Amino acid sequence: MVRLISLVIGAGFVFVLALALFFTAKDAIQNPAPHTAEHEFHLHPEDIHLSSAGWFGKFDRQQVQRGFQVYKEVCAACHSLKYVAFRDLQKIGYSEAEVKAIANQWVIEQPSVNPETGEAATRKNLPSDHFPSPFANEVAARAANANALPPDLSLMAKAREDGSNYIHALITGYRDQPAELLKKFPDAKTPEGLHYNPYFANLNIAMPPPLTSDGQVTYSDGTKATRDQMARDVAAFLTWTAEPNLEARHAAGLAVVIFLMIFIYLTWGAYQNVWREVKH
Repeated sequence: MVRLISLVIGAGFVFVLALALFFTAKDAIQNPAPHTAEHEFHLHPEDIHLSSAGWFGKFDRQQVQRGFQVYKEVCAACHSLKYVAFRDLQKIGYSEAEVKAIANQWVIEQPSVNPETGEAATRKNLPSDHFPSPFANEVAARAANANALPPDLSLMAKAREDGSNYIHALITGYRDQPAELLKKFPDAKTPEGLHYNPYFANLNIAMPPPLTSDGQVTYSDGTKATRDQMARDVAAFLTWTAEPNLEARHAAGLAVVIFLMIFIYLTWGAYQNVWREVKH
């Protein structure tokens, strides 16, 4: 009797769930969600074919260094790199002496405490220090950026879908709001203080265009610093900050694949040897 009651109750639950699923699907078909400006006018980034992309990708260290220069001269005033230490720059080709000089000459100093007075102070950066934040705290950051909080860029290439391409597209994607958008969605006009960018999730971003003209940075290697080139370079640099061990991971993956192929071949050979006398 108890078993019968349990079966009836279970069947009742299944029936109710089936009804709920049916009416939910029916409502979704008959009353689809209205299209929004974000849905129709959001663009997906194009592939910029960084050397680090793909299964066998490796960093172009010269490009990554150029990207670091763009970050230093353009982005560092607002965006932090809290998960990256100055000494990590040796991995992209800087010498120990160059890293010490970069750390020592960095405009923003490390927060510290005066040992004599106990009051807040600052000190010069050391190679072992992580890149200091340009703002003392979130309140100061918002106060300096019209209540917008500049995100940390250490892991940005991993935090956004298609990160490397997204960074390049976002930096170069600022434009006037299209008339077609305003015609179809009159209420979607970009608010004052924001900037239209079709690669940003909701089309309107608080960050003004960081790269406004060619030659904004002067590269020491002679590369022509167009807006597109600078955006590609900083995308390459932020790809490295997000995954500095990418090359080692690719090498390990290749070694594992080769090992598995050899192992499978030897296993197949052993199988053939053990069962060679057995008739099938």
